[in-house]
Amino acid sequence: MAMNWKIDPTHSEIQFKVKHLMITTVTGYFKQFDLNVVTDTENFITAKNIEFTADINSIDTNNAQRDAHLKSADFFNAEEYGQLRFVGTKYETNGEDAKLYGELTVRGITKPIALTVEHGGIVVDPYGQTKAGFTVSGKISRKDFGLTWNAVTEAGSVVVSDEIKIHAEVQLVKQAELVNA
Repeated sequence: MAMNWKIDPTHSEIQFKVKHLMITTVTGYFKQFDLNVVTDTENFITAKNIEFTADINSIDTNNAQRDAHLKSADFFNAEEYGQLRFVGTKYETNGEDAKLYGELTVRGITKPIALTVEHGGIVVDPYGQTKAGFTVSGKISRKDFGLTWNAVTEAGSVVVSDEIKIHAEVQLVKQAELVNA
């Protein structure tokens, strides 16, 4: 019987990191996101129908001016492309190592990516809910997704790096099974 898992947003975070001036790293978060996963058992090796979305207007880098710039047409163009989307196509494990392959869509551009997954385990919380924990990480080229804005300093340094690091702490909650009436 298929099991549906939904993200617990209060115990999950989705972040990205990018080099600024090639000397420091700026961290940003998506504050509004959704993730659904279907498995055949509580073993996530059977994961399928993995669908993640993040609301571009929920970007938070702890700087309102920078957030507005990221939402503008220079970067994500939130007015036209309100969400980014990831659809998992394959989840494979090799001992402790796991990879999640899928298609990431940003600004209407879809590219294949691979993410590293660490499964933290499955537990039943004090309220009787079955929860599964994961750490997900990866890297993408922002230019692959049409995020090409940049500037150069007087000394010739790039303002924003091409490489974006993705890091997510994800807690999934097993949903109640539906009984056919």
